[in-house]
Amino acid sequence: MTLPAGAGGITKVNDQIHFNDGEAYERYMGKWSQLVGTAFLDWLAPEPGLRWLDVGCGNGAFTELFVEHCTPASVHGIDPSEPQLAHARARPMLRAAQLLRGDAMAQPFPDNAFDVAVMPLVIFFIPDPARGVAEMVRVVCPGGVVAAYAWDMPGGGFPYELLRSEMRDLGIAVPAPPSPDSSRIDAMGDLWMRAGLDVVQTRAIAVQRAFADFEDYWNSVLGGPSIGPKLKAMAPADLALLRARMHERLSEDDSGRICCNARANAIKGRVPK
Repeated sequence: MTLPAGAGGITKVNDQIHFNDGEAYERYMGKWSQLVGTAFLDWLAPEPGLRWLDVGCGNGAFTELFVEHCTPASVHGIDPSEPQLAHARARPMLRAAQLLRGDAMAQPFPDNAFDVAVMPLVIFFIPDPARGVAEMVRVVCPGGVVAAYAWDMPGGGFPYELLRSEMRDLGIAVPAPPSPDSSRIDAMGDLWMRAGLDVVQTRAIAVQRAFADFEDYWNSVLGGPSIGPKLKAMAPADLALLRARMHERLSEDDSGRICCNARANAIKGRVPK
């Protein structure tokens, strides 16, 4: 099935979900990506001067992080969405990066082209995760690192899981990625081992994001590229009920802020020499 580009910020082609609004994605998910990405990079502890590949770089939220903190020798990224890539290319820190339209399952690079390949918040969007991991192994040189992090979808770690739960309780179909089980920590470990990677390590990363108030939260999800279109298609009375239920369940602190929690699973391994 193919949706017209820009329909709710999403295009779905051959069961792959493409996000087409970099600005909306930044507010909805980019900030979450940078929160968990910072912890991920601390754990990865890469050496400076490496050749990096960001698989599913999207609007560049995570790519910008490792450019800022890891002193890479070169930066490449691929993503299926040209609008997302346009947003990434506009980031000042990514002007020297090579950001290309590409498929995680058929990466447009020769063998052994990189020292590090990372897949941030992407593996559950890939129809064949094993093929995506195999492609990262192929393009990373012997001794290089293949790593990823993903929201723990089956374990309730998605940042907006509470909203998804309320939607399901109201009988509303909730959008789901094609491969949610691939984000389980044991499933990721199995993928890395079957790809022939050595020194495989995993960890869970918990993060918290503060929204200025409920309106900040609600406007973020309304503009979100996955849940947003579903919300906007609801009958006004149903949407008002959902909003009221969410307002009741999200606790505000003394300043009116709302703090939400999320949990991601991370993995890293080395290509055998």
